[in-house]
Amino acid sequence: METARVDGTAYTVEDQVRMSRAENYFAWQSRLVHAELGRRIVEVGCGVGNFTGALLDRDLVLAVDVEPRCIERLQDRYPGRPNLHCVVCDVDSSRFRGLARFQPDTCVCLNVLEHTPDDAAATGAMAAVLAPGGAIVLLLPAFPSLYGPIDRNLGHYRRYRKADVRRLAVRAGLRLRTLRYFNAPGFFGWWINARLLRRQAQSEGQIRVFDRYLVPPIAALERALPPPFGQSLFAVLEKP
Repeated sequence: METARVDGTAYTVEDQVRMSRAENYFAWQSRLVHAELGRRIVEVGCGVGNFTGALLDRDLVLAVDVEPRCIERLQDRYPGRPNLHCVVCDVDSSRFRGLARFQPDTCVCLNVLEHTPDDAAATGAMAAVLAPGGAIVLLLPAFPSLYGPIDRNLGHYRRYRKADVRRLAVRAGLRLRTLRYFNAPGFFGWWINARLLRRQAQSEGQIRVFDRYLVPPIAALERALPPPFGQSLFAVLEKP
């Protein structure tokens, strides 16, 4: 399960709208992320806003995407929200650097960093706009051994080991506050798709069954007992 690519090309708008139907999965993500949020949020790679709605209880949300059509769809989806400001830019742009004037305390970057050619530079750019004590909240695809045709077609440059995340934190001058696996059953589903079935795209049927029947018990179990592996890595990097 993914959200949006930072440069807007991994998913069409229609793909992202289809994925928005995975309500249980996004609610699970929301519960995980919400505990780490401050009050002034930059959402990097917001896409059409599949996760943005979960952030709108904050004082300020700066929703950033490089694709204007995604931003237009997001604005239509959440009209009349005075705390929501949408920005068309990429993380390596001067416009993104200018977001520092809002003194954000959290950057949320969910299933986006793997789409950037230079993830260290992107992490550094996010760190630069944060106020001291702020945090970058990341959700990343885990285990390079799971990389397959779906990753390639989605525009993933990589999947991550824990050691990769630690290196990103060190290079950006950040402290690693949280690093844990997320969605253990998804590990097996992704491996089957990548290695056995050699699927080129995610199946709508798989997404529907996973979201309806598997997410609720998995979410409850992982809340009580963090898994030793998973389809994804959840990380929080803190700025001194």
